[in-house]
Amino acid sequence: MKKLILSIAAVVMTVIGLGSVATLSPAAYAVTADSGVQDWVNEAGGSTNSAATTGLMPMIKNIINIVLGVVGIIAVVMMIMGGISFITSQGDAGKVTKARNTILYGVVGLIVALLAFAIVNFVLGNLIS
Repeated sequence: MKKLILSIAAVVMTVIGLGSVATLSPAAYAVTADSGVQDWVNEAGGSTNSAATTGLMPMIKNIINIVLGVVGIIAVVMMIMGGISFITSQGDAGKVTKARNTILYGVVGLIVALLAFAIVNFVLGNLIS
């Protein structure tokens, strides 16, 4: 029971730590040479009346991106849990196999989530513009 609580605490700390790093990414707020300060303010949440930022399609895109983000986070958590199980398996063949399968399924889930994210953004990006 003590191992389970420590494993869950380690996973939670890792996810929170990685989440805080991802939200502070400077690449999301980068200003390119052809965009001005007003464009940066609009992207950061300022007011804009552009059809590309309001309407049904951008809302659907945001919802799908949020769902895919949650799926990606779950996949990463599964990989971490599989790694912890692998480390604590103590050479037991059944536990090692189960841990490897958990890591494999986590990697497959992460790849599927990333591909789905790319496809959705590509298709809806071309439909919106």
